[in-house]
Amino acid sequence: MSRLPLKRFYKELPVWIVEDHHDVVSHIYRAIASRHLPQKDLKMVHLDSHPDLLIPVNMPADTVFEKEKLFSELSIENWIMPMVYAGHVSCVAWLHPYWAQQICEGEHRMAVGRDPSTTTIRVTSTDNYFLSDGLYVCEEQLENSKPLRLSVVKVNPVRADKKAQKDTTGTWFAKRQRTECCETGEASSSVSVQPGEGAKIQAEQLKNGTGLMRDDDDEDEGSTGYVVKRISDCLGETEPYILDIDLDFFSCKNPFKELYTQEEYAILKELYSFTGPGPDADEEELDHCVNRRTHQLEDLEAAFADLLEDDGEETVGRWAGNPGMSSLTQLVLSLKSRNPSPDYEMVHQAGLTCDSVELPHHISTDEEIDRLVTAVQQFLTPLSKPTIVTVSRSSLDEYCPVEQVDSVQSRVLAVLEDLYGALDLHKDYETSSTGTLDWQPQAS
Repeated sequence: MSRLPLKRFYKELPVWIVEDHHDVVSHIYRAIASRHLPQKDLKMVHLDSHPDLLIPVNMPADTVFEKEKLFSELSIENWIMPMVYAGHVSCVAWLHPYWAQQICEGEHRMAVGRDPSTTTIRVTSTDNYFLSDGLYVCEEQLENSKPLRLSVVKVNPVRADKKAQKDTTGTWFAKRQRTECCETGEASSSVSVQPGEGAKIQAEQLKNGTGLMRDDDDEDEGSTGYVVKRISDCLGETEPYILDIDLDFFSCKNPFKELYTQEEYAILKELYSFTGPGPDADEEELDHCVNRRTHQLEDLEAAFADLLEDDGEETVGRWAGNPGMSSLTQLVLSLKSRNPSPDYEMVHQAGLTCDSVELPHHISTDEEIDRLVTAVQQFLTPLSKPTIVTVSRSSLDEYCPVEQVDSVQSRVLAVLEDLYGALDLHKDYETSSTGTLDWQPQAS
């Protein structure tokens, strides 16, 4: 009788730091291949100012089974869902700062599968985040569908008047856990917490009011207790999971706002505007909404592709004559007044971020970054140790401000080391010694 391969354990917690977020996928797949992570039903705790839950619109679904081809198709906004369709990831807790509101707070259940009419990956969620990209289909239309549980969880910075107290008690509590709840045997690490033990201790303390980190408002949305409870509802006490951190969680720019004037950005919002169906929309209304949005985006993509070849008056006028595109003339004139040869492909990418909700833009003060880092330390403390940590800098495209990214990274690594001990650190990115960045922002 054949025996299943035994799960393997890392001696030290691996932390992979990349520049572009989708580059973490290869490291996750390597951990799956080496049996440190299971092949299916993976859980991910995803800290980010962006959900990253879109889907490569025209990528054939079967691409997920061709690893190298898949890697070449992924981008920063769409790297998670292909792993769901491939059967690897079944639960994502998207932890977002208060300024990021792209998906409704709460629990979302959906199916991710292959749409046979397009051979692409589609999803059954009716949230505007997915509808505005034309990604919805009904479940009956999907093949090879996989379930996804998505938990959207707001994280607030700790209150300034609580930070000093939490800095002391949180560190002591983490050290006590590592001393009293240490793993043994093959899975041991000198600083590991027994999986789930910390969560059980903290959950009990939060319940009876004796938790070291308890606030009077600990059940409020975004508080430490709220975040711990929401994550614990997703994670089993002994389940392996991926801790994924985008550094723009702590401070975030919308780089497109610096590329275009306020007037140009307002025109893009008008051209790419999306109005979702009502809350009680039936299947026919949902299909009509998706079809209308798909045609709108296809027309805009075709228009800017034409303008790349010829942005003369005739071409501009022809496209501006289409319903909803009259303001294209004004946009092109404004762009050409600043640059005789605008990058219309980049203009289209910027427009794709202007639908029902703008890309988040919140450059945090140093003090606010500290309070967010403290909040992260507080809710990670009672959780079991992750199997692998992936970190994205997101600085070359300036989603995380380049002047802040190194400081944020060092603070995050200090928290991880304090919680989990020595790290197996891999800096899989390139830095610029001159400070001159050749960046191309992508829609996120």
